[in-house]
Amino acid sequence: MATETEHAAGEAAAAAEVALGTPPEAAGPGMPQLAFETFSNQIFWLVVALVIIYFVMSRIALPRIAGVLAERQGTITNDLAAAEELKQKAVDAEEAYKKALADARAEAGKIVAAAKADIQADLDAAQAKADAEIAAKTGESEKAIAEIRAGAVESATTVAKDAAAEILASMGFSADAKAVDAAVADQIKG
Repeated sequence: MATETEHAAGEAAAAAEVALGTPPEAAGPGMPQLAFETFSNQIFWLVVALVIIYFVMSRIALPRIAGVLAERQGTITNDLAAAEELKQKAVDAEEAYKKALADARAEAGKIVAAAKADIQADLDAAQAKADAEIAAKTGESEKAIAEIRAGAVESATTVAKDAAAEILASMGFSADAKAVDAAVADQIKG
């Protein structure tokens, strides 16, 4: 059966070669694309295929690709614009932060100066009060010292008078109280 099929195929090939004008002995196995007799058909179908591919690419594929590229470019442009806007907001926020920080430092300086002034005023008032108390106590102390001195002078005078009178009495003299008082007074004066 396989032999009959091969035989029939061989006869059909021989008939085709005779129809084309090729002698059976010249025909052999080879590439049909290189057969000069079929170049016109091959060129026609090549042109038809290229035209179809051109129309498919220009009407369907390339517009889709161009749309995707345009969308991507739009997205990139929008993202860059948004990034620039956010960058500007960040710069503005940083400037606002620096201004607020400078204002806070200035306010803190004012508060510190005010606190120092209040403390200095309180210190001056306390110092004035202490000076007044010290002056009052110094006055009282000076009075007390003056009283003690006066008392000491009186006591010394009394002791001196008594001692002088006793010394004179022990020596056998009798002393007049007025004379002893005058002598002690002269010695105390200097």
